[in-house]
Amino acid sequence: MAENILSSSFGEPSSPPETPAGGGVEEPLSPFEDERDALLGNESVVMEEEEGEELFGDNMERDYRPMPHLDVYDENVVDDEDYEAMPADARAAAEREMRKRDRQEALSQGRMRPGLLYDESEDDETAPPLSSRRRREPGMEEAMEDVVETIENLEDQRGHTVREWVSMAVPRAEIKARFKRFLATHIENGTNIYREKIRQMCEENKESIVVNYSALASVEHVVAYFLPEAPAEMLEIFDEAAKEVVLSMYPNYIRIVSDIHVRISDLPLIEDLRSLRQLHLNQLIKTTGVVTSSTGILPQLKMIKYDCQKCDFILGPFYQKQDQEVKPGNCPECQSSGPFEINMEQTLYQNYQKITIQESPGKVAAGRLPRSKDVILLADLVDSCRPGDEIELTGIYTHNYDGSLNTANGFPVFATVIQANYIVRKDDKMAVESLTDDDIKMIHTLARDENISERIFASMAPSVFGHEDVKRAMALSLFGGLPKNPGGKHKVRGDINVLLCGDPGTAKSQFLKYMEKIAPRPVFTTGQGASAVGLTAYVQRSPLTKEWTLEAGALVLADKGVCLIDEFDKMNDQDRTSIHEAMEQQSISISKAGIVTSLQARCSIIAAANPIGGRYDPSSNFSENVDLTEPILSRFDILCVVRDIVDPVEDELLANFVVDSHIFHHPSNDSANEGQFSLPSRNNVEPIPQDALRKYIVYAKERVHPSISQMDTDKVPKLYAELRRESLRTGSIPVTARHIESLIRISEAHAKMHLRDFVIDEDVNMAIRVMLESFIDTQKYSIMKTMRKAFSRYLAYKKDNNELLLFILKQLASNQMSYNRNRYGSDVHDIIEVPEEDLVEKARQINIHSLASFYECNLLANNKFSYDKKRKIIIQTL
Repeated sequence: MAENILSSSFGEPSSPPETPAGGGVEEPLSPFEDERDALLGNESVVMEEEEGEELFGDNMERDYRPMPHLDVYDENVVDDEDYEAMPADARAAAEREMRKRDRQEALSQGRMRPGLLYDESEDDETAPPLSSRRRREPGMEEAMEDVVETIENLEDQRGHTVREWVSMAVPRAEIKARFKRFLATHIENGTNIYREKIRQMCEENKESIVVNYSALASVEHVVAYFLPEAPAEMLEIFDEAAKEVVLSMYPNYIRIVSDIHVRISDLPLIEDLRSLRQLHLNQLIKTTGVVTSSTGILPQLKMIKYDCQKCDFILGPFYQKQDQEVKPGNCPECQSSGPFEINMEQTLYQNYQKITIQESPGKVAAGRLPRSKDVILLADLVDSCRPGDEIELTGIYTHNYDGSLNTANGFPVFATVIQANYIVRKDDKMAVESLTDDDIKMIHTLARDENISERIFASMAPSVFGHEDVKRAMALSLFGGLPKNPGGKHKVRGDINVLLCGDPGTAKSQFLKYMEKIAPRPVFTTGQGASAVGLTAYVQRSPLTKEWTLEAGALVLADKGVCLIDEFDKMNDQDRTSIHEAMEQQSISISKAGIVTSLQARCSIIAAANPIGGRYDPSSNFSENVDLTEPILSRFDILCVVRDIVDPVEDELLANFVVDSHIFHHPSNDSANEGQFSLPSRNNVEPIPQDALRKYIVYAKERVHPSISQMDTDKVPKLYAELRRESLRTGSIPVTARHIESLIRISEAHAKMHLRDFVIDEDVNMAIRVMLESFIDTQKYSIMKTMRKAFSRYLAYKKDNNELLLFILKQLASNQMSYNRNRYGSDVHDIIEVPEEDLVEKARQINIHSLASFYECNLLANNKFSYDKKRKIIIQTL
C-alpha cells in the first residue's frame, strides 16, 4: 500500500504498461489499490490503515526507477542562456516593474481591490506585513515610495464593522493622512481657516481645535461618516493628526502642551436627553440641557507607573480606562505579586470634572419630570460651564458598570454617562462676539431713529393687546442700569425689578412667558411650586466624593439673567423673606452643614401677583390690595397695576384682536410661521422684528455704559421730596431712598435704548414719568385724579398731544355715558355726543390750543369717534 501511495504521488499511474520477456502482460499497478482492497473487505489492509501507513517498505526503490517519458524539459519554458550579474539598481528597477505587472494582473482578474497592496503572503496571518519586510531589506527605501498606496475605497469595510475597520493599521493611516490634508488645505472665503485657528490656539496657549462637522463632511464624507459610528477611535486618530500638524508648524509647542484635542462642532442632529436609548451607545451625539450641578476639578490617572517594593523595578506604563482601573499582576523582574507603590514622578494625570445636565424647563412635556444625565469633562473642558448655564453638548454616549444599580434592580444594569467633546453655552451664542458686521450695522441704523424707544416698547409682547405701561416696564428691565461698587465695599445693583399686580385675565402670565423667550438666561418658576431653598440654594451630599455640596436654586441659576416668578402672592412668608437679600444686595448667603459662603444672584426679578379677593379694589391703596410686606414692595423699582376696566370701545378692539390672532395663527395658515401678528400701533410706530430686538438688547447690555455725569442733578432730589410728601399724606406705598436709585437705573436703561454714552434730560424725564405712573397707579381712586393734576407736567412728557387729547376725550365720553345710563336706562343710546367746547376747555388746561390735527388723525376713527363740524360735537358710535 505504501508503494502504491508513493507511486501515485510521483505520477506512475499515467505510465504505459510494461511487457515482460515471457510474453505475458504484467498487470499495471493501480493507484487506488488500497481503496479497492478496503472495499473488497481486506481486513489486513484496513488494520494497517488504522495503525498508520508505512512509507519505507520493501519496494521503496521502485519509486526511484527511471521514467524517460516524464524526465524531459519543455523547450518553450526553459531559458538556458548565460546572463551576467545584475547591479543592485537594475535589479531593484526590474523588481518594481514585476510588482507593477503583478498588480495589474491581479486587478484585471479581480483578485485585488483598487488601491490595496497585493501580497502573495497576505493569506498567511503569521507573516509580517509586506511593507515592514521590505523596509528591512537594504536598498529598498527608494522602492517603498512607489509601494505604499492610498486606500481609494475607504468605505469598503470588507465585512468589518466601522469600529474594527478604523482600528486596523492601513485604514487608520489613511484616515490620519486625509484628516491632516483637510487641516492643512481646507479653505473658506479665501482663507486657510484651520491654519489660522491653529495659529490663534498657539498664541493663547490652548490645546483644542474646533472642527466644523459640516465642513469636514463636505470634503471628506467617508471620514465624516465613520466619526459618529466609532467616535472614540476616530477622535484618537484626529488628535494624533492634529498634533502632527501643529508640531509641523510650531515644533517647540510640545513644551507648552503635551496633547492636542479636536473638538467637533455643528453636529447636525440634536437628541433630547429623554430620547437617548441603547441605539445611541458608543456613538457621537449632540444634546442640550441646563447644568444643575458640578463637582470640583479632580486629578484623574491617565498613565500610571508602579514601583516594586521588593526589587525597585518600575512597572508600566499602564494607560487607564474610564470604566476600570488597570493594575499590574506580577513583577516581571522578581515575579512577586507585590506590594506595588505608585511612582509619583512618572505618573501622568489629567483634569476630571463631572457635571449634571437636566432638560430645559421649556422642553419638558406636560406632566413629565425633567430627565438628567451625568457628563464627564476632561482636559481643558473643565470649568467651561457652571450651574445655570444652558449648553449644547457634543460627546460620546457611553456606559460603565454601576454596582449600586445592580444591587437595587437585581440584574445587570449599566449606568450611562456622556464623555464631553465640545461644549457651547447658549449665552455665548447670543454674545456680542457672535454678532456679525451686518448685525452691528443694523443695530446702529436702528439707534439713529429718534423714536427707537417707542418702537422697542411697541415690539414687546406683540401677542398681547394694550398695556403700554407694562410693556414699557418690561423693556426697561431688559436693558437695565449699571451696577456700581463704590470703593469696592458696597454694591449697588443695576438690575430693575418689576411687580405686576392686577385682575385675573389681564395677561400677566403671558408677559412672563414672553420674557422667558426673549430675555437672556431666564428662569421661570411659580410661587406655589417654589420653596426657599428652591429659590436660593440647597445643600446635599455628593454621590461622588461623599461631601456636602451646594446645589443652585432659581436665583443663582438666573445669575446675569432674569428670574420670573408667577403667583408671587402664593408664596409662604418664610419663603418670600429668603429673597430679600437677593433682590437688593444680589447675593445669597449660605450657612448650612458646615458650608459658609455667599453666592451671586445678579438678576432682575419680574414677579406677578393677584390682589386680595381676586380683583383689584381702586378704592383702596396698593398695600391694602396686595398681601405683601413693605420690605418686599420697596425692593421693586416699578409697580404695574393691571386693571380690567369696562370700556365698550376698548373691549371691542380687544375682542377683534383676539379673534384675528386666532385666525392668523391657525395651524393651516402657512404665513403664520413667517411673520408676527400685531395690531398697528396707536402711535403709528413700526415695531421691530423679534430676532433683531434680541440682538439689539444683547448689544446694548454688553457694549453701552452710559454715564450720569451730565444729567440735571437738581431735578431728581426735587421730585423725591415731593413724592415723600405725597406718600406721607396719602398713606400709600412708602417712598424711600431706593426710589432715587430706581430713577437713576431707569434713566440709564433708557439711555441704553438709544446707545448713548451719557444720560441726558430726555432719559431723566422718561424715568420720572415711569416712576410717577407707577406711584400714582397705586393710589386710591379719589387721590389719583388730584395727583395726576399735580404732576401733569411730568406725566405729559414724550406723550403725543393727540394721545393726550384722546385720553381726555375718552374720559368725557365715559362721563357722558354714565350720565345717560343713570338718566335714561342702560338699554338706550348707542351714540354718545361730546360737545367740542368741553374738549377745548380741558385741552387748554394742559396748554394745547389747536385741535385741528387731532380731528384729522387716525386715532379718532380707530376708537370709533367722528367729528361733526357743523354741530361742533364729537360723536362716538358704540
